[in-house]
Amino acid sequence: MSKENQKPTHRDVVPSVINFLSDELFEGDYKEQPMYLQEIFELLMHTEFGDDINLRQKILSCLRTSRNLAETLSPFSEKQIQKACVSNRKLSE
Repeated sequence: MSKENQKPTHRDVVPSVINFLSDELFEGDYKEQPMYLQEIFELLMHTEFGDDINLRQKILSCLRTSRNLAETLSPFSEKQIQKACVSNRKLSE
């Protein structure tokens, strides 16, 4: 059976996360993302659209997730993270 036709398993989660992180690192400074999101969301909250409790809950959830990711990766240099992602990406292929 080809890889495309196989159902994903729990073992596929980590390689997928590694691929995601690897792709994100090449898109910009992930450590600054929580501040960028906060700035955008603060501006949005001062608009008519921002006066929606469901939207505010989603905004807070996004901020929390972004902060947790940045905090989890903060002890490591970008070079260390890139090296780990590249080596693990090769293992998953």
